[in-house]
Amino acid sequence: MAAVFKLRVSTSEGRAFDGEAQKIVMRGAAGDFAVLAGHAPFMTLVKPCKCVITDADGAEISADISGGAFRVANDSATLLTGKFEKV
Repeated sequence: MAAVFKLRVSTSEGRAFDGEAQKIVMRGAAGDFAVLAGHAPFMTLVKPCKCVITDADGAEISADISGGAFRVANDSATLLTGKFEKV
């Protein structure tokens, strides 16, 4: 099994994702980025884009997001966004 990290995606309507993930990919202020387990701590603004989460089982969850803020530290990541609409 691939290494995982704790991921929370919160919107104004509540939690859109709360569990373990292998990877998350989206567009930050400086361009596209991916986060895997063990990633160095950082924060960034997120632009409206398609966000792809690979969950602990390897399934992909794709969603259109409206932008927001993302933070990762200590194998835990949080995405705060106004919209998380699965596609």
